Amino acid sequence: MAEAALLLVTTKIGKAVATETLHYARPWLTKKAGSIAELPTNMTLIKNDLEVIQAFIKDTGGKGLIDGVTETWIGQVRRLAYDMEDIVDQYMYVVGKHHQKGSKWSYVKKIVKKPQYLFTLDEIATALERINQALIRLKQNKDWTQPIAGVGDVYATNYDSQQQLYLPGHDYSISDDELVGIDKNRDILMGSLNLEKSLDLQIIALWGMGGIGKSTLVNNVFRNEASNFECRVWVSVSQSYKLDDIWRIMLKEIYSKDQKAFDGEKLTCAELQDELKETLKTKRYLIILDDVWTAEAFRKIKGVLVDTKMGSRIIITTRSDEVASQADDGYKIKVEPLEKEDAWRLFCRKAFPRTENHICPLALRKCGESIVEKCDGLPLALVSIGSILSLKEQNDTEWGLFEAQLISELNNNSNLKHVVKILNLSYKYLPDDLKSCFLYCAMFPEDHMIQRKRLIRLWVAEGFIKQNGNCSLEDVAEGYLRELVRRSMLQVVKRNSFNRIKCVRMHDLVRELAIFQCKRESFGTTYDDSHGVMQVESDSRRMSVLQCKNDTQPSIGQCRLRTFIAFNTSMGSFPWFSSESKYLAVLELSGLPIETVPNSIGELFNLRYLGLNETKVKVLPKSVVNLHNLETLSLRGADCLYLPRGSKKLKSLRHIIMGKLLDQSWLSFKSFECMEPFNGLWSFKNLQTLGAVRASKAFVAKLASLSQLRTLSISGVRGIHCAQLCDSLSKMHQLSVLEIIAINEDEVLQLEILTLSNRLRKLCLYGRFSEGTFKSPFFSSNGDVLHKISLRWSQLSENPVPRLSELSNLTQIVLMKAYTGQEINFQPVWFPNVKILFLLNLPHVNQICIHEGALVRLGKLVIRNLAELRDIPGLGHLKSLKDTQFIDMHPDFVSNLQAEKLEHIPISYYRTVRPGVAA
Repeated sequence: MAEAALLLVTTKIGKAVATETLHYARPWLTKKAGSIAELPTNMTLIKNDLEVIQAFIKDTGGKGLIDGVTETWIGQVRRLAYDMEDIVDQYMYVVGKHHQKGSKWSYVKKIVKKPQYLFTLDEIATALERINQALIRLKQNKDWTQPIAGVGDVYATNYDSQQQLYLPGHDYSISDDELVGIDKNRDILMGSLNLEKSLDLQIIALWGMGGIGKSTLVNNVFRNEASNFECRVWVSVSQSYKLDDIWRIMLKEIYSKDQKAFDGEKLTCAELQDELKETLKTKRYLIILDDVWTAEAFRKIKGVLVDTKMGSRIIITTRSDEVASQADDGYKIKVEPLEKEDAWRLFCRKAFPRTENHICPLALRKCGESIVEKCDGLPLALVSIGSILSLKEQNDTEWGLFEAQLISELNNNSNLKHVVKILNLSYKYLPDDLKSCFLYCAMFPEDHMIQRKRLIRLWVAEGFIKQNGNCSLEDVAEGYLRELVRRSMLQVVKRNSFNRIKCVRMHDLVRELAIFQCKRESFGTTYDDSHGVMQVESDSRRMSVLQCKNDTQPSIGQCRLRTFIAFNTSMGSFPWFSSESKYLAVLELSGLPIETVPNSIGELFNLRYLGLNETKVKVLPKSVVNLHNLETLSLRGADCLYLPRGSKKLKSLRHIIMGKLLDQSWLSFKSFECMEPFNGLWSFKNLQTLGAVRASKAFVAKLASLSQLRTLSISGVRGIHCAQLCDSLSKMHQLSVLEIIAINEDEVLQLEILTLSNRLRKLCLYGRFSEGTFKSPFFSSNGDVLHKISLRWSQLSENPVPRLSELSNLTQIVLMKAYTGQEINFQPVWFPNVKILFLLNLPHVNQICIHEGALVRLGKLVIRNLAELRDIPGLGHLKSLKDTQFIDMHPDFVSNLQAEKLEHIPISYYRTVRPGVAA
């Protein structure tokens, strides 16, 4: 659909004609002739038309009225939106340059002398007129202002057809013999129906992505347990539900089982509700609400379902975490994809139904496993694809061809289209501002762990995120991410210690369908020439290079390209880079062995994100200072530690990430190199992330002016800096992550007056600090807000653990060369929320004791270079441990654990060191 493209361009036009922009653009434009002076007005008129078209498309799509002609028309609208977006970006560039340099006629002459692809105002006005003419033709081709006859009938039909898709016994359901890997969830579900547990009305919810088997599991239990209930009803709610239809369906099923006739066609919605309440109030009922999309829909239905105190139950199936959260405690069941072994077993049952024990022939196993891997544990796909393959000849040629054309088969094979339909429903009903964010995730490789911070910055750079009140764009974007997870569109791979999303991934099949949608909408292209030279669409807006094995490398010289991301680390230079890519907003080349960045990068006026992490780049070209729209500059792990002179012009920067790790073991104090501050850095009012930056007297004094800073890593701090540093930090009210690194291991950080924002979540102190630090205003008043604390090279003679135990919300602790004593004890009830504990390079510690009741939620324990430690009394008390690593330990350590019968401790890594030998 084109709604996402329309939303993006109308948002950009809104910014272009906003009061702030007009304040410095209008006086200049009014001096121009004709169409140039009218640019803001004409853009506003186009914006109004596009908003009406957007509403029409949304309404049409929601009612299932998309035919072939309409689909073609929508494609034309999408292309017009892309053209308009290009013009708006050019307009903002020219107006921005004028604002920076002043309103002089000489400036217009300079514009003309620029490379040809940079428009003049005359060219922009001409292009806008072409857009207006195209818009007129679009309106002529589609009479989108007139009401559509019969909409109500089509709407009802759409609801009925969607309902049929999910009814038990439907052709697309999975039979009982195909229910594999669901025993645990089935036991929970059956247990919830046990009347001995409670006679109160209970709500049970199963949630997960489309096609995961929620309805199938419920149907299995429904048929086996429904006889225990006087009244049982199955109703599909779907996205296009109508309350009066739902009440009629419920009443018809109830009366039919009682062998009574019911005609509710003439009853009003209120009368139907009253009839249903009256009917249910004397019955023990089981009601299945299948495919509920919103919590609001459930609440409306739930209001009529009275609690008879007779053991009634409501079971919901949904793709939404928010809806599932309406369930009673303990009855919110997440249905996950099948494990690899169960997925293979299910696939073979369908692919080889007549073979004894459903054994896959050896010649087909490799191809079969590859297909199963693409299905990624999704039962609907496994059953459907397996059934299709059961009808094909059992030879590797036939199966190999099917595998190579799997996505095409899914979209074109009539026997598989239901799989796509069910999976695509989630995309279809996404809010418009989430659709582009979702499709963007398909640009990453299969099974790639997508980092939250990186993804959010990319979304912001693309302009996908709408301002919402006083929230930062990054906060709004994180809300979008959580919503995609709640809707089962993305899967959480990793959370941090305080449960914040850290990494997500796309289900393999969902990603393949998203790639198909990207291509269909010209949203983006994933380039992978593993199987031969690949043709790149000329109108693609984005490109990610996954594999580039051929000599001919993909070119980003396409004028429409907005994003270029390279994941193939074999690319060693910029042969594909061209100044023709004038609209490029994202250039992500992290991990590539490139050494130089061409000077022409300064001509990318629209560039907002430049990623060069883990590259060999030592120096950025001077032209980088011309990237006035740049928001994220990431050089973590690169050799570059200085920005060019004049970088103070980069006032749009929100994130500067620089610095290089020299020693991954952190055994030496100087394990990290940081960036040098440049003149004017403190004037970056939008800056949110800065690290790591070297301290200087001037910079520390002006640090407080970075009022929006949320993450700060400052290195090379001296004792004489500390008073001013504490004063500056006290004024930074948005700060949530702080790292302070001393200039050397002997320097003492004077932090007795440290006062920090009550938003601070992570604190790392690297080096010695004064004795009064733990008594500072921050630790004495706001320390309980900390989730993560890291003390490195502190070399404290007094054990810090008792003081840290007073910080009640800690979830992660790192102590590295932080203590010179011999004993560490964890007393009962200490650290109730800590999930991760690192004890590193504490060579004098020879005794650690964990008392029962301490560290009750600890899941990960890493102990390294405690060569004198031979035992940990109380280690067996840690019942939540899932990952334990003992590195460079005394040879007797593990044998002592075994002697204490602690073999159940999950040791994922272990390495000893000879006594008396430093690791």
